[in-house]
Amino acid sequence: MTAPLTPPPPPHDDSSHRQTPPSAGAHTWGGAYGQDGPGMKTEVREAVVTAVGVTVAGVLLGVVWWWLAPRVPLVGDAVDGTWVVYLKDTEGEQAIGVDGTFTLLALAFGAVSAAVVFLLRRRGGVPLVVALGVGGLLGSLLAWRTGVWLGPGQDVIAQAKEAGKGVTFQAPLRLGAKGALLAWPLAALLVHLGLTALFGPRDPEPYPQGPLPQGGPYPQGPYDGPRDPYGKSPGA
Repeated sequence: MTAPLTPPPPPHDDSSHRQTPPSAGAHTWGGAYGQDGPGMKTEVREAVVTAVGVTVAGVLLGVVWWWLAPRVPLVGDAVDGTWVVYLKDTEGEQAIGVDGTFTLLALAFGAVSAAVVFLLRRRGGVPLVVALGVGGLLGSLLAWRTGVWLGPGQDVIAQAKEAGKGVTFQAPLRLGAKGALLAWPLAALLVHLGLTALFGPRDPEPYPQGPLPQGGPYPQGPYDGPRDPYGKSPGA
């Protein structure tokens, strides 16, 4: 007697056993972001806000620089009716101290601005990094001009005439080393990069680790050769 032919069983649907990789979210200004970030438009908008905020902070840097920078004493003298201005202390280091004060303050402002931005938005991203760099450079320029504006006038001859012959007066606030303008953006980029590397969100595993679920499309047990369409092994 021949066994009745039976159709092969339907393929097993393993959709219920499949697992979706977890998505890593990061809380930022606008709420929770997915694994792929908030989107380019949102990143650009936040980058613009960051650049503007960092630039405006340059006014505070200028005020602090004007307040803490050492004063450079000058003396005026009239020679044959012509006024000449020279340093009172030729061996003094006040001019170097002015540049050093600006550099140290700019480094501190760069570190603080990077830390604040990281705390508000715990993700990296090219737009945000560019905003920190551009904002830091513009903030340094604004701080430089603010300090010069708050300091003594730039016309030293007029000041010497007003003060009188041999009377000491303060030199205008000047930044001799223009490379100090790069201290803020460099410090901001380095600090933000370090914070992102240490405390930023980690990328999730692309697929869950572990054994395949039971009843999946893969054969279980030892391989005993090919089977015919009716589920029988050859020669059975």
